[in-house]
Amino acid sequence: MLWVDKHRPKCLKDLSYHDNVTERLLKLTGNDNAANMPHLLFYGPPGAGKKTRITALLKEIYGNGAERLRLDKRTFTTPTKREVEIHMICSNYHVELNPGSVGLDDRYVVQDVIKEMASNKSLTSISNNANNNNANGTNNNTVSYKTVLLVEVDKLSRQAQAALRRTMEKYASTCRLILCCNNLAQVMEPLQSRCLPIRIPAPTHNQIVEGLRVIARKEHMTLQEDVAVQLAQESSRNMRRAILMLECTHIHKVAHKTDWELYITQLATEITREQSPQRLLAAREKLYELLINCIPPTLILKTLTLELMKNLDDSLKHEVLEAAAFYEHRIALGSKDIFHLEAFIAKYMAIYK
Repeated sequence: MLWVDKHRPKCLKDLSYHDNVTERLLKLTGNDNAANMPHLLFYGPPGAGKKTRITALLKEIYGNGAERLRLDKRTFTTPTKREVEIHMICSNYHVELNPGSVGLDDRYVVQDVIKEMASNKSLTSISNNANNNNANGTNNNTVSYKTVLLVEVDKLSRQAQAALRRTMEKYASTCRLILCCNNLAQVMEPLQSRCLPIRIPAPTHNQIVEGLRVIARKEHMTLQEDVAVQLAQESSRNMRRAILMLECTHIHKVAHKTDWELYITQLATEITREQSPQRLLAAREKLYELLINCIPPTLILKTLTLELMKNLDDSLKHEVLEAAAFYEHRIALGSKDIFHLEAFIAKYMAIYK
């Protein structure tokens, strides 16, 4: 098991930073408040701890049963009789899915999942400690709803977001929604207004260093102060990334970037050295390699842009940044990520040449 999963906090009280957010979540679930909990919208940068806090919140509401997970594969039929498959992580009390992964059919998946969860027999008299020995205390919350967790809501189509808005209103009495996203600007205003927004900021460098120290002690690893600071600075304030880099350092005995970052650095060097159709074709192969290894296209574009900026004169940086912003928007709207990434590289070659 990766350290990032092995040392993930399970309970709200075990969270090590953003104490004000933790206190707010505890108030939502304490003193029978869980029964009246609104729909929630968690937002913040990658690696800030959104999913960790959502998981801890679900355990606070439902008890240990929320941790007994299974992976389900569901097939949905669209009105055009086309079958769409999606994988979901489920417990007896909640379901987690990423409807944006099915492309333009996301609105049918959203509607069907929520409708199915809400139409099932309601949960009655579910207590935090009624059916298990919960070590978190004796807080007895009684809830009668199930929860649907939707991740990467900012990647949903506008049609899916509009359908989600209508569906969540209709089934609010028997189903609660927890939405999770990185970019709040991509979530339509009517959907935001129906949720309680909870911002999870990126951890500071000092908080990351302290978190790495705790994990190193648990793993009986000697972590030098300068190495911890270096990992925190290179993590871009992403706790998940910092922990992965710590584990990599423990294995290889030296701190270095991840393989995909080194791959993008090599790609940036090659397209800066030579601008030609042959180089563009070779760049396409590298882009495919990154995509099939599940590196998000927006992350590829951002990392590549930052690497390219190191080799540019100040007079050209504005044009490259403008092109990167344009193709990032195109990626969000389209479904063929490779086209937009390759188009950005072609644009960079034209600018640099």
